Amino acid sequence: MTSEGWGTPPVEPISQHYIVCGGNALAHRLVLELVEHYEVPVVVLVTDRTRDHAPQIEQITGVAAVVEYPNLTEEALRAVSIDTARGLALVEGSDQDNIHAALSAQGHNPDIRIVFRMFNQRLGENIERLLRNGAALSGSATAAPAFAAAALGRPNSVEIDGRYLHIAFDDAISSDRICVVADHIDRQDLSKIRLLPEQEGDSAQFVRLAREFGDDGPVRQGGLRRAPEPEPEAGPDSEGEPERGHEPAVGPEVEPEVERAVEPDPGAEPEEPPGGIAALQALRMEPREPISWARRLRWRVLDTMRFLTNARLRVVLLIALAAVLTAFAVLWYLNRDFGWTVYISLLDLAGAAQPDQQADIAAGTGTGGLWQRVAQVVITICGITFAPVATAIAVEVLGSGRRGLPRNPSAGTRDHVIVVGLGNVGTRVATQLHEMGVPVVCMERDPQARGISAVRALGIPVVLGDGPFEEQLRRARLKHSRAVIALSGDDATNLEAALEARHGNPDVRVVVRLFDDDFAGHFYRTLDNAASRSVSYLAAPAFAAALMGSEVRGTLSVFRHVLLIAELTVEDGSGLIGLNRHDLEDPGGVRVIAARFARSNQLHWGFADRTRRLAPGDRIVVAATRSGLARLNTVLVEEV
Repeated sequence: MTSEGWGTPPVEPISQHYIVCGGNALAHRLVLELVEHYEVPVVVLVTDRTRDHAPQIEQITGVAAVVEYPNLTEEALRAVSIDTARGLALVEGSDQDNIHAALSAQGHNPDIRIVFRMFNQRLGENIERLLRNGAALSGSATAAPAFAAAALGRPNSVEIDGRYLHIAFDDAISSDRICVVADHIDRQDLSKIRLLPEQEGDSAQFVRLAREFGDDGPVRQGGLRRAPEPEPEAGPDSEGEPERGHEPAVGPEVEPEVERAVEPDPGAEPEEPPGGIAALQALRMEPREPISWARRLRWRVLDTMRFLTNARLRVVLLIALAAVLTAFAVLWYLNRDFGWTVYISLLDLAGAAQPDQQADIAAGTGTGGLWQRVAQVVITICGITFAPVATAIAVEVLGSGRRGLPRNPSAGTRDHVIVVGLGNVGTRVATQLHEMGVPVVCMERDPQARGISAVRALGIPVVLGDGPFEEQLRRARLKHSRAVIALSGDDATNLEAALEARHGNPDVRVVVRLFDDDFAGHFYRTLDNAASRSVSYLAAPAFAAALMGSEVRGTLSVFRHVLLIAELTVEDGSGLIGLNRHDLEDPGGVRVIAARFARSNQLHWGFADRTRRLAPGDRIVVAATRSGLARLNTVLVEEV
């Protein structure tokens, strides 16, 4: 550990490099992305070379230097040669620290490309306007949709021009799929998955037929083919060649060959890939979580009962409610007027009933006889029970809101998702699920976590405490939940929460945040109805692409693999000018799924003209692997 204000500068001068500030998991993935896929020199600035992922970053082949400074000061920026760098990524620290570092870096190098992590996206958009060449991204916002979709057991989607692109698997793939994005999917060995495998065009079948039959192949209408005719025996002068024009005689004793259908040639037909496949599909609208109004009403009613924690009081209230309903029915039967019955019942509940006088009874002008008077008495007495309970509920609701206390999950919480950990990602996931109308319960051990106030403002219940997961999950009503998402920053803690959840509810779906790929592989092989995601794995490609000047619209998960949906602009001087779909897709890892040409603002999906060359002002939307997008970004910055 170095003393404050001092660091370890690079051994030799360096220029045209990229600087990554941070030693967390996102910085680790981002460095790997830049070194392995973009093949650019990288200098890493960390606060402590012995903590977090800094030791692993130092072991990455291709890292030019790892510099240690306890604070991200101007001296630290000069130590990593900010004046000659091409790009700067700020992926650790608070929003305030990253804003200050970004503005300082621009002062040293006005042309540098700056990408900085911001939790407050609105503030990040405003800071972008102050930077000449900068982009604000949120790793948690990039990864949160994948976690939320995994918890609900459906694929994540990315919105492009009113269509929602998502990944469909096996039987869910429809005929209008955009392209196959993965095959060889084996849950027991996720390393076999092939992203964006080579696919055949529409004319592939005709090409195979032409190759099989050749120019003289007897192709008949309807796909029938005459069997090959036997060759005549070679004569002494034929030297083994059949005599041209010889036709074998067909007599009564010789049966003609029966025409038969062409059998598929195993060598010519592509083999069915082992395991499942995944395809990219588009929907016209975002799929919503279907929750009926009846279920919502039931949750609201039961949630109100959470204030009545005494079982005896609940019994008394239920008996009183039954008595009121019975008395109401009696009044309605006697008067045959529903509106008047409601009116008099409400007055009786409020204690404002008008009793019959003896004189009225004697004169025959009473309100309706003995049974009506009995019913009114019952309603009035029950109203004495309901009034203080309603007052207590109102006071509790207003009082808890003013005190800023988080709500505990109520007895009416059903079919909900439990979010474990209220860091940046956990807060994003809980908020997104809440916006979709899905009930959410959060768990957090740190009472000072920044996400508690955010979810409390949405009325989401929070279970606080550092006790055993078994007890915390019980308080979060695990028995009645549909899914548990473990989103703390520690793989072991997340795995512990998932195993405890599965032990308490064998049918619950578990989604776990895991950084280690081997760990995730064992997780998939061990548990069913489970999913694993990595925040850094989902976010790092977007940060790397932004650092190169590209815009990633979203990431889609194929188990632990990532498919990127990016939009590229062809600008003057770009290496994309003059390229067509063949040039973009042939090297592999890229599929052009839509195009918007300079002369028109309309987005053309499935653009079939593979020979049209790109011109300045054109925009293309691609589905790409990490290496495929890196290749396109490298071409994008090249000069013609």
